[in-house]
Amino acid sequence: MDLLGLDEDELCVILGCSPLELLSGQLDHRPELGLLLLLLADGEERGGAALLRRWVRRLGPNGRPIDQLVARDFAAFEDSLETLSSRGFILRAGGGDRNRGETS
Repeated sequence: MDLLGLDEDELCVILGCSPLELLSGQLDHRPELGLLLLLLADGEERGGAALLRRWVRRLGPNGRPIDQLVARDFAAFEDSLETLSSRGFILRAGGGDRNRGETS
């Protein structure tokens, strides 16, 4: 939650779990959690949590990463992470639709 700045509802949808499972820490059986942490490890190391929190809600070439996660489209999320990685974990300041939806 902290790494991407997610609220409990978003995390429950992404992990496909109930709020009770989330609060009780009974998520070991959820493969989505391990996958998400694995996908984010490089981004956290190279870009930091603050960058990932901004990036996840920012409109990029493939849409907003938060929308991909909530749709449980982990392949699209991975593609968005790859795009961020190929840019050196730098958020570009552009005009137009590229920044729409950003919440810093």
